[in-house]
Amino acid sequence: MTPGQKFDVHMMRIALEMARRGLGSTAPNPSVGAVIADEVTGEVIARGWTQPGGRPHAEKEALRRGGELSSERARGKTMYVTLEPCAHTGRVPTCADAMQTAGLKRVVCALADPNPVVAGRGFQQLRDAGVQVDVGLLSEDAAWVTRGHVLRLTQARPFVQIKMALDSAFAIAEGDGAPVWVTSVEGRAFAHLLRAEADAILVGAGTLRADDPQLDCRLPGLADRSPDRVIVGTIGDAAHCKAFRTQDGKPRIWVASAVEGLRVPSGVAALGDVSDGKGGVKLDALLAALAKNGITRLLVEGGPRMWSSFLAAGLVDEVIVAVAPERGRGTMRTVLPTAPAAYFAKLGFSAADQFNVGPDRVQIFQRRDA
Repeated sequence: MTPGQKFDVHMMRIALEMARRGLGSTAPNPSVGAVIADEVTGEVIARGWTQPGGRPHAEKEALRRGGELSSERARGKTMYVTLEPCAHTGRVPTCADAMQTAGLKRVVCALADPNPVVAGRGFQQLRDAGVQVDVGLLSEDAAWVTRGHVLRLTQARPFVQIKMALDSAFAIAEGDGAPVWVTSVEGRAFAHLLRAEADAILVGAGTLRADDPQLDCRLPGLADRSPDRVIVGTIGDAAHCKAFRTQDGKPRIWVASAVEGLRVPSGVAALGDVSDGKGGVKLDALLAALAKNGITRLLVEGGPRMWSSFLAAGLVDEVIVAVAPERGRGTMRTVLPTAPAAYFAKLGFSAADQFNVGPDRVQIFQRRDA
C-alpha cells in the first residue's frame, strides 16, 4: 500500500467515525460522515456528519466547518465521504452542487446510494464538473454503518439489533416490577448509548408489566436522543407503565398487536395490520410498517421470547451481549445453553468485536448476509 493509499484509508476511517456520531438522530435520512483533507500536507481541514433530523447533510456540514463555500480552504482539496452525495433537485442546492462550487479536486466515496433518486447521479455530476471521483474504499465498513438506510430501501425493513444483559451463567433476572440490575453501572450506561444510536426500541407488553422500563436514554447530554418506542402485544393493564409517558408528542409510541380495533392510550398509535392470523404479530409486517414510518435502526430489548422470535425469523443483523463477571442476585433464568460465541455461531453469526465495559464483557455478533 502506497503512502497515498494509506492516507486515503486513514481519512475514510475518520469519515466513518463521523458517520457513527449521527446514528439514531438522522432518520429517515442516513447518517453520513465527511472529511476534507489536503493530500499534500496531510492536514485535516474539516469534518462533518449528518445533523439531527437529517439536515444539513454531512458534506455541507464539513464545508461549513471548513469555511464558506467560496473559501479557498476546500478548493483543490479532497473530500472523503461515506455515502454518495445527493444530487436530486429539491428546495435547496444539493450536496453535489455545494461540492462542485467549493472547487474540490477529488472525492473519495465509500458507497453508492441505493436510493433511486440518487443512484449514481451524485458521482456523475461531480465527474461532469471535472472532479476526480473514486468509489469503493472501505465499502464493507460503510455498508454496515449505513445498513439501516440500505435495508429500508432494498428490503423494506430497518437494521435490527438485539441487546442482551446476562450474568456469568448466561442468565437474566426474572422481573417483578422492581429494577434488577445484572450488569454494572458502566454496562447500563453502554446500554443507554445503544438506545441513543437507535431510531426505535422494541419490547413486548409482558416486559412492560414485569420490568416497567422507561425505554429512554438517560445519559448526560443525550436525553434528546431517546428513541421512539414499539410495544408488541396487548396493552391491557400496562397502560400505566413509564414507557407510555411522553412530552410534546416525543418520542413517538406505537403498539403492534394482533387485536383488531385495539384501544391504545392517548398519544399512542396502533401500528397498522401486523397480525399473522394466528393471534400473534407478523414480524416482517411489523418491520415494514416501521420502515414506512422512517425507522432505519431498531433495538430489540425484550426478553428471550422476543429475541427468539426475531432470530427464528432471520430478521436480526446484530446481537450485542453484555456478560457480568458474577452470578446475578435474586431469581435468575438461564437463557443461553452455551457461551454466546458458540450459540450465535450455530445461528450463522460471526464474532465482530469484544471489549470490556467496566467489569462486564461485551461481545458483538453480526450476520452481514441477512
